[in-house]
Amino acid sequence: MIILDEATANVDPENEAELTEAIEALTREKTIIMIAHRLKTVRRADNIFVIDSGKIAQQGTHDELMKQEGIYRTFIEDRKEAASWKIA
Repeated sequence: MIILDEATANVDPENEAELTEAIEALTREKTIIMIAHRLKTVRRADNIFVIDSGKIAQQGTHDELMKQEGIYRTFIEDRKEAASWKIA
């Protein structure tokens, strides 16, 4: 079992892809617990657990969680909205 806590949080975009590829190569066929806030990191997970106040609030794949009302979908929608902000 491998535990990664925000493994790509402080990596610049130029090196993030290389780090992600290296992590994938080193962790093939292993159980991984990955703590992350970045959608790129979380989206491909086999099973996502959304923790709220120390308890599991939601569980599922990205697609399953996007079909549900809840913290995960709200987080994703808020991030998409923020990414589209432009300064005039």
